[in-house]
Amino acid sequence: MDSNDKLYRDLQLHLDKQTIGFPETQSGSDIALLRQLFTPEQAEIVMLLTYKSEPLDRIRERAEKIGKSAGETERLLLETAARGVIGFRNKNGVRHYRTIPLLVGMLEGAVITTPPEKTPPLVAAAGQFFQDGLFLRDFVNTKIPQMRTIPIQKSITPKHQVGSYDEIRKIIERNNGPVVILECVCRAGAQKQGQPCKQTSRKETCMALGDIAGALADSGKLGRSISKEEALEILQKNQEDGLVLQPSNTQEPEAICSCCGCCCGLLKIHKTIPNPVSHWATNFFAEVNAELCTGCGECEERCQVDAMNLDDETMAATVDLTRCLGCGLCVAVCPEDAIGLCNKTSETVPPPTSEEMMEVIMTHKLQQSS
Repeated sequence: MDSNDKLYRDLQLHLDKQTIGFPETQSGSDIALLRQLFTPEQAEIVMLLTYKSEPLDRIRERAEKIGKSAGETERLLLETAARGVIGFRNKNGVRHYRTIPLLVGMLEGAVITTPPEKTPPLVAAAGQFFQDGLFLRDFVNTKIPQMRTIPIQKSITPKHQVGSYDEIRKIIERNNGPVVILECVCRAGAQKQGQPCKQTSRKETCMALGDIAGALADSGKLGRSISKEEALEILQKNQEDGLVLQPSNTQEPEAICSCCGCCCGLLKIHKTIPNPVSHWATNFFAEVNAELCTGCGECEERCQVDAMNLDDETMAATVDLTRCLGCGLCVAVCPEDAIGLCNKTSETVPPPTSEEMMEVIMTHKLQQSS
């Protein structure tokens, strides 16, 4: 037995108490994945963190009780944050740290910061952990999801009731901090596995905003700062490439992912579970005018979640409303203007901030366990 077995078991138990959780598995895939994500020293420091952002000084106080010096604690936090497996941000010039979920969070960070030759063991360990099923069960059963889907700009018309948190241009325009462009971690991971994206060859498609972007810009290790104008240009290209816009599920998003069905971990989950829309946040759905539809199949090919299909008898497009994300990609490519987006009867308003989103998830988790 490895001398670090207890350490990683303690880390698993600690992470399982956080928002999304990190369940123990009979196969041991939980420990195998943790070994890929954290060194023993990093594991010790992560157990001093919670899902709430805390300043460095407060973490140092706890670290002293386990024999860590102030300098050692700061070094470990910096290197663990640089790996992308814990959360960090600057608040009023003070560095804050927290745990982050496996998805969306530490796995993406680990994939993009891991050298290509070391990626296969990480991906294999994550694959086995997901295959065991317990984490995915917890992931889709949170009170609210971490990410949401918003329509592409071309699919929105004046008739739609669109909240500013559902309109990509307004999200960028009202962002007060920097914008940092990042390589899509899902696409990067697939590329390292010899499975290039089928939707686009472009790598820099995802963005960080606000405090998170500021921390990334300060680190100089992940991503690069861009202007709002460049951000809007990139997002326009993303939409032209057929990528789904998925910002973090808050009114002031910290991230905007642009996702494809072949690489994105979230959309892969979406395509494999029954009635996935019940676990997703979206305020729109697609509707087909069968009289105008000519059955060209453009929408079916464009859809990233298998929600559009041609009826075998009529050859008109149909929408699976249990799967449709309301992303608008099908609307943009329909040559007959036979598809439109509809507002859902009840609007889903996202929490104002990521901290409030995590509190909602944590409160629901505690209620479920009591």
